[in-house]
Amino acid sequence: MALVLATDDTGGPEIFASLQGEGPSAGVPVAFVRLSRCNLACTWCDTAYTWHFEGDEREHRDGVTFDRKANQVSLDSKDAAERIAALGQNRLVITGGEPLMQGGALADMLAHLPDISVEIETNGTTKAPSHVDIRVDQYNVSPKLSHSGNAAELALIPERLDFYASDPRAYFKFVIASPDDVNEVLELQRTYRFKPGHVFLMPEGTDSETLRSREKWLAPLCLEHGFRMSDRMHIHLYGDTRGT
Repeated sequence: MALVLATDDTGGPEIFASLQGEGPSAGVPVAFVRLSRCNLACTWCDTAYTWHFEGDEREHRDGVTFDRKANQVSLDSKDAAERIAALGQNRLVITGGEPLMQGGALADMLAHLPDISVEIETNGTTKAPSHVDIRVDQYNVSPKLSHSGNAAELALIPERLDFYASDPRAYFKFVIASPDDVNEVLELQRTYRFKPGHVFLMPEGTDSETLRSREKWLAPLCLEHGFRMSDRMHIHLYGDTRGT
């Protein structure tokens, strides 16, 4: 079964080793695989090359669209597993786009992998099929707030949020662009009762200056409300680049 992956700067599949830059596993050496396609359209998305293809009229602040053929590549799931294993890491991060849109092919890829910890980054609008879920050690769930530009009925599905809120493997990572965004997080916290210590607030930004500026007001808000703060370490190390 074939997976549809994003491409790196050489046009090959975006499979690489790096340090996890965000959330509860920040700083951990991992293998990454980035899949293409997404069911949401965040106006500030920093991986728009996974979904904002020519002809897609959904809004993005950069106003740039990407050639689908140049930014997507199909890869047999066994081949993908072999490339991941060759990186020699003990942990795998599956990201996107929205990776759970390709649940069947993911299950096939994971079946070809040796014993490895699996972390999935998802927007929380869908859930993994059982053959994927049984292999997952951690979900990084990033529900999209109103500033993302997505309608709440598409981005915040009660059944799905209830499901992840009850799963001890799930951590919630909210992208914050202004202090007012935290009020939406607090409302979601009251509604779904996310586990203490499982909620991260992360500044929106694709350069160090913006991240540091927003962290100055985000840190006291995390302290006030008992949330954890996530930096974006890979941005400081490598900039807003593919394969990092």
